[in-house]
Amino acid sequence: MPTKIRLQRHGKKRFAFYHVVVADSRAPRDGKFIEKLGTYNPNTNPATIDIDFDRSLHWVKTGAQPTETCKALLSYKGVIHKNHLDKGVLKGALTQEQADKKFAAWLEEKASKIDGKKDSLAKAADADAKARFAAEQEANAKKAAEVAAKMAPPVEEVVEEAAPEVEAVAEATPEVAAEEAPAAEEEKKDAE
Repeated sequence: MPTKIRLQRHGKKRFAFYHVVVADSRAPRDGKFIEKLGTYNPNTNPATIDIDFDRSLHWVKTGAQPTETCKALLSYKGVIHKNHLDKGVLKGALTQEQADKKFAAWLEEKASKIDGKKDSLAKAADADAKARFAAEQEANAKKAAEVAAKMAPPVEEVVEEAAPEVEAVAEATPEVAAEEAPAAEEEKKDAE
């Protein structure tokens, strides 16, 4: 019986949640399976992958073929790498201690990458929140200034001071109008 490690779709529309299972390759996608190895939730950032490492390694060693997505998930968790190192031990290229040291170093490097990504996502979220808060404060201050300008009573002293300036402008306008009138008449004659 050819076995495959593949995903079973669960969840609702546009919000998929998967079970990682070992199934007969002839069985339907969401049908009968042999063993459930874990879950995969791509909706979180970073994606949540919960896989039973030992059972997955057992099935990979016994010849179960993972699909492309499952191979990526197993590789992400280190199952494929551990299988590769164990094959090296069987062939005599490595000792078991060397393989364990390499795998432990790989796990530490992988954990540091994941932590770095989580930290960068948290920093980006904090920076975004601060920028939105600053923009909201600025908008609130602008609205408060507009409301204060509308609600302020008119000041009479300012109007009295403006009145002499208006009279001075009004006195100057007849002179300007008298100077502009002959120029306008000349333009009319030139146009004809």
